[in-house]
Amino acid sequence: MDGMLSQEEIDALTGGDSSSNSAATESLSDAERDAVGEIANINMGTAATTLSTLLNNKVTITTPRVSYVTVNELSQQYDRPCVFIHISYIEGIDGNNILILKEDDVKIITDLMMGGDGTNTDGELSDLHLSAISEAMNQMMGSAATSLSSMLEKKVDISPPSASLIDLNDTIEDSEISTFLNNVVVQVAFDMKIGDLIDSQIMQLYPFDFARELFERFMGSSNKKAAEAEAVPAAEPVPAAQPQMAPQAGAPQMAMAPQMAPQMMDPNMMQMQQPYMMPGANVNVQPAQFQQFNAGISPLLQQENIDLILDVPLEVTVELGRSNKSIKEILDFAPGTIIELNKLAGEPVDVLVNGKYVARGEVVVIEENFGIRLVEITK
Repeated sequence: MDGMLSQEEIDALTGGDSSSNSAATESLSDAERDAVGEIANINMGTAATTLSTLLNNKVTITTPRVSYVTVNELSQQYDRPCVFIHISYIEGIDGNNILILKEDDVKIITDLMMGGDGTNTDGELSDLHLSAISEAMNQMMGSAATSLSSMLEKKVDISPPSASLIDLNDTIEDSEISTFLNNVVVQVAFDMKIGDLIDSQIMQLYPFDFARELFERFMGSSNKKAAEAEAVPAAEPVPAAQPQMAPQAGAPQMAMAPQMAPQMMDPNMMQMQQPYMMPGANVNVQPAQFQQFNAGISPLLQQENIDLILDVPLEVTVELGRSNKSIKEILDFAPGTIIELNKLAGEPVDVLVNGKYVARGEVVVIEENFGIRLVEITK
């Protein structure tokens, strides 16, 4: 023995092998990085327009920054749980990517989708929030896929995204996301602003294989367009009209030959033969008629905007009444305790949707269940 450890012994002591570090050195060429950044920039530009329409707020997403990241580096960037949206491409290209949003940003976006002002962000992130953000990302990435289709000149489609609340410091239970983050991935980071409510960051993660496939498809489409442009023959230049010599004074005027039909003449000369309108001629002039627009109606508030969120579930609550009690009185609660509410007997009860008062109704019995018959809808 010479006292030197073999590579196998070093791997055994460090708990890994040399192949596990190969991913750490994986990278994209400059051309591949530029192409991925350009594709992500175009896609996110389209997605921002869709999100702006959905939220009825100005959405700004900046130029992307392309880098490489590991799951450990991600956990340092996000100190608290964040929302992972997993997106798979099912047609046109083969691959998947992940969008990462901060928990508070998701609460603000979903509150705006529900018709709020973006300030109702108290409480834990629920399945309702995840369902709403999945629908928003479905609309955003669907429009991005359409943009990608135009770029690659082939149909590109995605499956419905799935959203998960994940703490990167804990074990990731989602097998697809866990496998995705096993190696170094391509990170495309954007600064995102939504009105005055969000000034944050949205991040997109690509596996290296998928990033390279995007580059190859993008370059293939660009080369095809260049080849088609070269195949089209250049248009022949149109000869300039020869100036005619002015006739000399006293010279006889020659009649135009019959074969010089108007269609054979130079277009510039045809325009010169159009009748000239003399000043002061009797011309029938009328003011232009324009359609009147209602300035009070915004295109963002039309019915098609509501269609985007018709499948989002909302929680409906019926409030019988309320009462204020001291802590001592609450500690004295026991079975049989009667609590007087602030509603009179027979008075309509309040109906709330997602915590907001929307209607009043009266309690009815449907077979063995309670129900509510609405008697008044709030404006």
